[in-house]
Amino acid sequence: MKYWALAAGAALAVSAALPAQAATPAQSPAQSGAPAPLTGQGVYLSYGNDVRVLKSDGRPVWGSRAASFTGQFSASPDGRKVAWIDGKGRLHVSSATAGKTVDKIVARGAAYGGPCLTPAWSADSRRIAFPTAAAGGSGNQERTTVAAVGADGKGLSTLGTTLGPCHLTWSADGRALAGYAGDTTGVHLLATGSRTSTRVPGIKLANHVESLSPDGRRVVVNAIGANANAGDGSWPLSFTPSIHDTRTGKKITIPVKGRLLGARYLRDGRLVVRVAGKPGNTLVVLDSSGKTLQRLSEKAGVRNLGLLQILG
Repeated sequence: MKYWALAAGAALAVSAALPAQAATPAQSPAQSGAPAPLTGQGVYLSYGNDVRVLKSDGRPVWGSRAASFTGQFSASPDGRKVAWIDGKGRLHVSSATAGKTVDKIVARGAAYGGPCLTPAWSADSRRIAFPTAAAGGSGNQERTTVAAVGADGKGLSTLGTTLGPCHLTWSADGRALAGYAGDTTGVHLLATGSRTSTRVPGIKLANHVESLSPDGRRVVVNAIGANANAGDGSWPLSFTPSIHDTRTGKKITIPVKGRLLGARYLRDGRLVVRVAGKPGNTLVVLDSSGKTLQRLSEKAGVRNLGLLQILG
């Protein structure tokens, strides 16, 4: 196994003390009425001379040209904004409006220096959770303090500490965050109410956490073998998804054939599985029982791009 470690001392010191209150949970998904069929629209990731985030039709959402940028970013579920962390540990929210990029610093003291230390959006795109530079916890293993703030810069709060700060993802009910350890040894679940973190059983090694089910009971990860290349922690353009029960560790079968490129839960509980194809990939939409609801063809132009969000 080729491990990589978060650089010691790379994160900047917190510039201001964080309040110790709990964050306001994200709004729960609607429980009444059948969800509208998806159209296949999404938000995608492209690597090149810089990092680009764009819509299915090619419209840009955000692009990074900062020399100090390491890849610490995430797209909001509504596809309108990108949260990202700069070399000074500042959390930004950027959006493209009328062809212009609007950027605002909404928090300071974020951890910087590891590509996997990405912020995570709430399901309603109103709040952002992010790993901070503040040391947390005690013992032989280093824990990371996770904070949350509104996309408008208001309501800064701490959520607790975790051994899994990498590629954080937030459940739609707002009650849990999942992330993997910086050395890839396991996935950890942070309960925002009790502010306690536990390791998800059944996952020995993982180098990506993609998504949590709305209630936090299932997590989508890229589980890797003992001799696999752990990578550098950047967002993958594709990965082989596996789903695990966060309480029991049981692996959940994904009833979709073909070469799977990823999977993501929507806030209403549907699971969208990306399947390789030509000239374009296919999105297979499943209900909570695993029944296929839809099969959608992606545009050929996004076939080799990473899928960050599904818009509808």
